[in-house]
Amino acid sequence: MEQTATFLCAFCGEENLTFIDSSLGWEQVYTEDCQVCCRPNVLTVYINRTNLDTTIEANPE
Repeated sequence: MEQTATFLCAFCGEENLTFIDSSLGWEQVYTEDCQVCCRPNVLTVYINRTNLDTTIEANPE
C-alpha cells in the first residue's frame, strides 16, 4: 500500500513530500533529494504496524 508522508530536509529545514510503500517493510532506509535545495537526505522510515502511522528521520548523506 502506498501513502504519502512529509519530512524536514536535514540541510535547509524545508518540508518535503515523499511516497511510502508499506509493502517494502515496517522499517525502510533510502536516499531522497530535497525538493527545495536538491541535497541528498538519508531517510529512515518507521511504519506503525497497528495504525500505519509513519515517522521519518532525515539525516545528511
